[in-house]
Amino acid sequence: MASRSIILNFVALAILALASKVVRSQVPPGGSVPAEHSLSGVVVNDRSEAVASATVTAQWLTGRRSVVTDPRGAFSLSVPAIPVRLTVTGRFIAANQTALADDAHALNLELKIHYEIPATAETLVITASVVDPAIDRRNDTVYRNTLFLRDDQLFETLESGINAGQHEGGGKSIEVRRFGFNLDHGGLNGGLKVLVDDVPQNQATQGHGQGYLGSLKELTPELVEDVDIINGPFSAAYGDFSALGVIHIRTKESLDDRVVLRAQGGSFGGYRTFAAWSPRQKNAQDFAAWEHAYTDGPFLNPLHYVRNNVTANYMRTLDSTQSLGFKVNGGSNNFNSSGQIPLDLVYSGVLNRFGYMDPGDGGNVRSGTGSFYYLKNLGTSDTLRADAYLGRSLFDLFSDFTFYLNDPVDGDGIQQHDSRLQDGGSAQYVHANSLWGHPGLFMAGANLSESWINVDLFHAKDRRIIAPVPGDPSTEASVHIVNPAMYVQQGIDLPHLHMDAGLRWDEFRFKVTDHLVPANSAISFAGSAEPKVNLVYKPVLGFPAALHFNFGRAATSQDARGIALAPTSPKAAATNFYMVGTSHQLKRFSLSTDMFLIDRQHEDVYDPDNGTMLYQGPSRSYGWEAKASWQVAAHLSWNAGLTQVTNAFFPGTLPRKYVDSAPHSVGNSSLTVSGWCGLYSSLRYRHVSRYLLVNPDNTSVPPALPYVNSAQTHASGLDVLDFAASRKLGRGLEWNLSVENLNNKRYYETQNFFDSRISPAAPVEARVHGTPGYPIGFTTGLTWRFE
Repeated sequence: MASRSIILNFVALAILALASKVVRSQVPPGGSVPAEHSLSGVVVNDRSEAVASATVTAQWLTGRRSVVTDPRGAFSLSVPAIPVRLTVTGRFIAANQTALADDAHALNLELKIHYEIPATAETLVITASVVDPAIDRRNDTVYRNTLFLRDDQLFETLESGINAGQHEGGGKSIEVRRFGFNLDHGGLNGGLKVLVDDVPQNQATQGHGQGYLGSLKELTPELVEDVDIINGPFSAAYGDFSALGVIHIRTKESLDDRVVLRAQGGSFGGYRTFAAWSPRQKNAQDFAAWEHAYTDGPFLNPLHYVRNNVTANYMRTLDSTQSLGFKVNGGSNNFNSSGQIPLDLVYSGVLNRFGYMDPGDGGNVRSGTGSFYYLKNLGTSDTLRADAYLGRSLFDLFSDFTFYLNDPVDGDGIQQHDSRLQDGGSAQYVHANSLWGHPGLFMAGANLSESWINVDLFHAKDRRIIAPVPGDPSTEASVHIVNPAMYVQQGIDLPHLHMDAGLRWDEFRFKVTDHLVPANSAISFAGSAEPKVNLVYKPVLGFPAALHFNFGRAATSQDARGIALAPTSPKAAATNFYMVGTSHQLKRFSLSTDMFLIDRQHEDVYDPDNGTMLYQGPSRSYGWEAKASWQVAAHLSWNAGLTQVTNAFFPGTLPRKYVDSAPHSVGNSSLTVSGWCGLYSSLRYRHVSRYLLVNPDNTSVPPALPYVNSAQTHASGLDVLDFAASRKLGRGLEWNLSVENLNNKRYYETQNFFDSRISPAAPVEARVHGTPGYPIGFTTGLTWRFE
């Protein structure tokens, strides 16, 4: 997307150069130069909101001039008194053009643009436009200036009602919770779809859970350009795992500096180095980057968490209408893990909060992805893009959830293995059109994702395989999954109303070959139609307030092994997501509010003992959100958000059965200083309420115990402060500081309720198990930037 405005400029330059030669050959020497007059006006979007920092270009046969709009969207420039054409360009602004005659009224012009992707103002440095309840955007400010060691820290910057906790110290993938649903590692209960440069990160039928997000460990924070967070399945471009939202992360095509070096170190034996080189080449944008990180964490069984990532990009402009790019990303991570420990032992003093039960827990991952991107401008109103990717990963995870519950001799340790080759691609055509005399935007596209997987589950002790898995057979299966899809979407801008309507079709094909139990082998198919509708109503033009309605349906695929074991179970579960909201803006203050209703066809439950996903009937969640942004001063901004789930339950149950394992209140707030005397600083607050872990009518739950807020059926919440600062020390040199858990809150990032036995002779108990959050930790570093 970022290259689109560059390509448009190349197109304009080529046309103007050719036109200039023609005119010079026709105008005699000494010919008169036309007089000039002023053009002025304002650029607004489809909701009549001011568009700041857009480029307005006036073009005529012999020249061109450009100007950037101010914070009020205003512009002014002088042009010859001859016919000119005006264009507005900027990130995600669709192709547009306005023709003016030589005698046209040149003052108080209103140039209206619309976006190919909906835009919002909630970045860390606020711009003066209205926040959209359906989408948030983050720029690269926090990723350039904050020191990270783990991928869960990166997720904490996204906010938007997302509660993501590190699972077993940070080496294993995060556990995600949103809108009252527990998504496990990203793919259950509708899922939260995550893409990096159009490459999907959710891994279907993964060795450790449907929709696993472990590949995010290859993402280097300094390379993030921007992030779009769509709060539901409202765009036809996104399919599987998008029911509870989409996170689309875009990395940079080149760096602002030729060379960037960063070295950091801090608490818990943690250190990290980052190096990047971005050469300057004609008609090309490129870089190569390397990242190495290590930490032991606060745990008594040191993490020995080592992470190495290599990333490279090459994007070339082929001519004035097209560009071609390549990205390569590979990484490895190795770690030990303290696992989820019984909290009754912690609260009674038997076990340290950072202790462990099985010293053999941990894992290692090797993965790499290569992708290419092609962009073609077919004219001023048409764009074609295509991309494709190929990835390879090897994943091994050693876990012990229940200790001696099933095997009092060797324990319940398991090895989950996933060997995966995946490929896919997408193509999209965008056309700026006109419907009944009103501007519109048409979009059509297709996606394909395909995976060949060898997925295994074995009984293990001290990272050695022993068979079979206690209480359940081992798994050794080959799986082939294909997910083709196609979609169309049309938008139109009316005087007071913007409308989008789209339809997507997803097809899922599963082939499972069970090498241990051939009878469990199966071939299955499923299809899903997914409508999308988005409305934005502006009651009074020029007044910064709007009403929003968003609806989307998305399908989430089942774990292929679960389909083979239970052929009659649904192969895909649909989710209907309704959102009604408002957005307001008064000078430097923006506010959005919304109410949401989420109906899921089937609730997902992951069974770690056999590595499959099961369904337990329809579920419903509803509640409200509020988000605010305030540009307090030129260099000081404030953001805040709160997502409140009023209820999440299973309809038709009596007594009422509630959806468990996810908080109902998730909030955030941040105060950011940026660009003041070379200083960047942010103070970030995150809140998560206590939440239900198991329904109280469950007969396996013992009477309430005192060690978890007087109720063993609930998880405790958290209120945590994080701090980051960077300061320019001299030309090209920066000092960085990050403080995690500034208030030294004692909390648990993930908590789950299940049966376990802590020793061969101990009784079986239903209890809460948890992963402790990191205590206060300091990291400091230096960054060198060379032009």
